[in-house]
Amino acid sequence: MASEKHFKYVILGGGVAAGYAAQEFAKQGVEPGELAIISKEAVAPYERPALSKGYLFPQNAARLPGFYVCVGSGGERLLPEWYSEKGIELILSTEIVKAYLSTKTLTSAAGANFTYEILLIATGSSVIKLTDFGTPGADSNNILYLREIDDADKLVAAIQAKKGGKAVVVGGGYIGLELSAALKINDFDVTMVFPEPWCMPRLFTADIAAFYEAYYTNKGVKILKGTLAVGFDADANGDVTAVKLKDGTVLEADIVVVGVGGRPLTTLFKGQVAEEKGGIKTDAFFETSVPGVYAIGDVATFPLKMYNELRRVEHVDHSRKSAEQAVKAIKGKESGEPVPEYDYLPYFYSRSFDLGWQFYGDNVGETILFGDSDPTSSKPKFGSYWIKDGKVLGAFLEGGSPDENKAIAKVAKTQPPVANLEELKEEGLQFASKI
Repeated sequence: MASEKHFKYVILGGGVAAGYAAQEFAKQGVEPGELAIISKEAVAPYERPALSKGYLFPQNAARLPGFYVCVGSGGERLLPEWYSEKGIELILSTEIVKAYLSTKTLTSAAGANFTYEILLIATGSSVIKLTDFGTPGADSNNILYLREIDDADKLVAAIQAKKGGKAVVVGGGYIGLELSAALKINDFDVTMVFPEPWCMPRLFTADIAAFYEAYYTNKGVKILKGTLAVGFDADANGDVTAVKLKDGTVLEADIVVVGVGGRPLTTLFKGQVAEEKGGIKTDAFFETSVPGVYAIGDVATFPLKMYNELRRVEHVDHSRKSAEQAVKAIKGKESGEPVPEYDYLPYFYSRSFDLGWQFYGDNVGETILFGDSDPTSSKPKFGSYWIKDGKVLGAFLEGGSPDENKAIAKVAKTQPPVANLEELKEEGLQFASKI
């Protein structure tokens, strides 16, 4: 007979959302033995953004236990002992392969069954791999991805093994930009390749992207736009030696890092729960179409109150906040205390080299660029506003102080009216600081 364990609450997934949910359960009060986290990773929940930043530094690199949750938001660091002290069971290195929502049962690859009363789906995303598309040679050694700590360890090992070699980064989004910088800091010859006309196209305007591309170019990163990797060559050991591009270019490579996006991990629940926009559909409390089943973080498609639409948000900030909201809602239901609806202001940020930007709100409508966006400036500071129907809906700032970042957040939240775009451009950051 396969073993079976029962818990009142089960969090499926061991990423950022899971860690912040556990912290909120502890805050709200949970009895020993009531809560379990089931994760296929071998370590307790940690702040995933560290993997593409501090983890890859050549000196003073970030390592566990340094970035366990919840240090990313200034909270307590939850060491593995913390879970046992709270009576929360951490079930690690355990992959769930079947989920039966009707019988409230999860089955692991090893055949163990876990039953629950309330389930939090915090499965996050999986990286899209070039092998998924059958790209020739994509299974060669040293073609790497970054999602989990195992991936980061492989990347660190490759960086050490191929010291001072040639790296090709495939993709021009978050991972592409952050890892190109990390590889450059590790003295690699770096080329970044992506099919779009500019980097971070889902968020950046052409003007914003032009700054980062020039800054990276000045740092020695080569950028090839408008083309993609269509094949790889390898040596007799199976180690990658070259990247073939669609335009016919062949780039030598000792390491290839691919960052071409992720897919929300919803397969376990197909046909059992309502889906929307690629994710699991939830209400403003992150409860799904199945009572007692919640979805948080990357996998949730939730009502974004500010813009009156359903959205899925892939970012650490929403992973943290959706986790807290769901647990408050679960506990509120038990106690009969009402909980306010999730009212989220979209927030994205990134750090690389000496740069750091933040964006709040919605990137729709017309845009204006303000400030000093000269990539050769010693301390560039510039931003952009997005204006639609005479109101500012989004705000971006590079090089802002904490107060200035708060000011642009306030602009995106309050959506102030704007009469004259020219005046707004002139005022720039001043506009935000008087809101």
